[in-house]
Amino acid sequence: MTNPADSTTRARLDRALAALAHTFHGMTARADEVQCTCHWGGEEELALLKLPGGELTPDLLHRTWTAPDWRDHGAVLRRILPQFARALVDGTTDHWTGASEVGQAFAKGDWQRWPVQQRAAVQEFLDTWWAYSLTDPAPTTPVHDLLALCTEASGTLTPWLTAWETTEHPTADRHLKTAAAHWEYDLLRDELPWYTCHDETALRTGLTTWLSHHALPRLRAREAPEDLLHRIRLAATPTPARWDDPHWPDRRYDF
Repeated sequence: MTNPADSTTRARLDRALAALAHTFHGMTARADEVQCTCHWGGEEELALLKLPGGELTPDLLHRTWTAPDWRDHGAVLRRILPQFARALVDGTTDHWTGASEVGQAFAKGDWQRWPVQQRAAVQEFLDTWWAYSLTDPAPTTPVHDLLALCTEASGTLTPWLTAWETTEHPTADRHLKTAAAHWEYDLLRDELPWYTCHDETALRTGLTTWLSHHALPRLRAREAPEDLLHRIRLAATPTPARWDDPHWPDRRYDF
């Protein structure tokens, strides 16, 4: 099935990828950047990051964005960003380890403090990738995972949930149903469904509140299963009241 938004959001996403390539053309890691040769890679591979423009192998790209201990994460991220963004959109990133970790790689680069043109290019990429995925029947990154990525990258849920809320489209509703089913177990345990480097309580509360206030009526209108609707409602119900609710799923969950 073709994404109904191909003519608009896909074109915008392609422009955002092109803008990243233009904005970060010629960027390199710092000349004094170092990395562990025992665990990360060799000097020849490190030298590639200090040269502009050359494509990295998928394995080297993965080792680069996942490495936790660069002296200057921002410079390294700028070096790989055009290739990294294309790989994310195409679903060709090697050794996928989790969407939230990708978002945290952006956060480590501190991109929101970069010069105006650079941070605007990153923001437009994330915005358009999110908008495109909401109406894509088969996004390369599931929408519930992409929300974790965008949230970790930006430090906030608000713009991503607002965009979802205002996207009135049956595919966005199907993604919402899938996401709610994916999240409800953790939320009923008062846990965020992904590991975060931000304020877990604030993010979990924000997600739960949004689901109960916005997603619940939307899913009810789409005739979602009643048991899922009850679990969304219960996740937003304070304890111990939720435990006394007749729909509390204590027989199906090991809490």
